[in-house]
Amino acid sequence: MLRQPTPVIDAIVAEHPGYRPVTLDLFRPPVDGPLPLVIWVHGGAWRYGTNKHDGPQLAPARIGDRILAAGYALARLTYRLSAEATFPAPLHDVKAAVRWLRRNAADLGLDRSRFAIWGESAGGHLAALVALTGDDPTVGDHDPGVSDAVRAGVLWYAPSNLLTMAAQNHPQGLQDHDAPDSPESRLVGGPVQEMPKESAAASPVSYVSPNAPPLLLVHGDQDRVVPVGQSRELHERLTAVGAPAELRIVPGADHCFVGADLAPLVHDGLTFLGRHLTN
Repeated sequence: MLRQPTPVIDAIVAEHPGYRPVTLDLFRPPVDGPLPLVIWVHGGAWRYGTNKHDGPQLAPARIGDRILAAGYALARLTYRLSAEATFPAPLHDVKAAVRWLRRNAADLGLDRSRFAIWGESAGGHLAALVALTGDDPTVGDHDPGVSDAVRAGVLWYAPSNLLTMAAQNHPQGLQDHDAPDSPESRLVGGPVQEMPKESAAASPVSYVSPNAPPLLLVHGDQDRVVPVGQSRELHERLTAVGAPAELRIVPGADHCFVGADLAPLVHDGLTFLGRHLTN
C-alpha cells in the first residue's frame, strides 16, 4: 500500500529583488509515477487571489481533489499581482514555475513530457499565454535549456484580447474594461486603448499559431466580468489557422460559472486532458 505523498509547500521557483518570492505548492496522489501534471493558475483580476484555496464560487467543486483523484499531480502557482508589477511579470512567473517543475521532474515524480495548464479568469489568461508561447524565444524570460511548453490547456472564462473586451461587454457588464483603473489597465500599466502595443502584447490572440497545443475554452454566456466574446474570439482565431481548439459555451452562467453546475465542467476538463496527455 502506497503512503500518501508529502506535499511540496511554498517551493521558491523564482526570486526578483524587491518582490516577494514566487512560489508553488505541489500535490501528488498516492500512485506510482512518473505522473502527468496539471498546473493550476488562480484568477483574481491580476490583483488578488491565492494558490492556497479556490475562491468561494469554485470551492464547492473541490477541483484540486478531483484532479488528484483522476491520477494527476497538481501544482498550484503564485505570480506577481498588478500592484506589484505590470505585464509581462506575471507571465514570466508562471513560465518560471513551469520550468522549475520540469527541471525537477525526476525528483518530484513527474512525467516532464505530460504537463498541462488549467486557469480561470485572469489565471486562464496567463494559462493561455503560456500555452501559446511555449519555448518562444521572442517572448521574454526564455530559457533554451529548459522547456516552458505545455501539452494541453483548459481555459475557463479567460480574457483573450484586452483591446476588444469593452466592445464585447455584457449589457449588464460590471466594469468598463478601458477605464484607467480597470483590471486590464492596471495589468499593462495604463489605459488599455492608450497603450495598444502593450495591450496587444498582453493578449493571447496575438500569439495564435497552427502549432498551439490543444485548448479547451469554456465560458458562461451571461458572464458580466469577462465577456463571452473573449473565448469566442480566441477560438475563432485558433480554428482559422488549424489549431486544435474546442469551445463550450455554458448557457445562463455568469463569471465563475455562477448559475451553472460545476461538476460536469470539471469532468469535461479532466476528460479533455485525459485525451491529450495519454502517451
